[in-house]
Amino acid sequence: MPEYAFIGRSNVGKSSLINMLCLHGGLAKTSATPGKTRLINHYKINETWYLVDLPGYGYAKVSKSRRKDFDKTLFHYLGKRENLYCVFVLIDSRIPPQANDMEFLARLGEMQIPFTIVFTKTDKVTQKQLSDHTRAFKNEMLNSWEELPPCFYASSPTRLGREEILEFIEKTIKQDG
Repeated sequence: MPEYAFIGRSNVGKSSLINMLCLHGGLAKTSATPGKTRLINHYKINETWYLVDLPGYGYAKVSKSRRKDFDKTLFHYLGKRENLYCVFVLIDSRIPPQANDMEFLARLGEMQIPFTIVFTKTDKVTQKQLSDHTRAFKNEMLNSWEELPPCFYASSPTRLGREEILEFIEKTIKQDG
């Protein structure tokens, strides 16, 4: 079955987004403490695809060797999964572009792994801040990329983006089938 992986920096709202997409409040563990996801978790959705919850990147409160182990596991998964259709890279819409996000996206590009961007926590910023931060992020991407990947805007409390993300997944499954 096709796999759709979700990843982002620690504390980007990944677990909340996964729970919102699945309409299941306790599926992915949420916490005020970053770095809760330490394993690759697969959730079967409607018997047709897997939602894959990947550990966050950029978590500073683990040792360098532990971070290296996370990276090795993560990039082994990303590089070897033939049924990985797309990686949803979550970006916190409240902050300007971060170097570790850009580095991660560059690595996906080098590995030729399809990805989309999901700007999270859109309910926590004004419309102007959202526009300014997402425009800055897209402009930063265009310094290295010829074109932008698909982008979504999400808010777990308001369920913004849920239908668009699920429609994107269904569309890509049908295109392959």
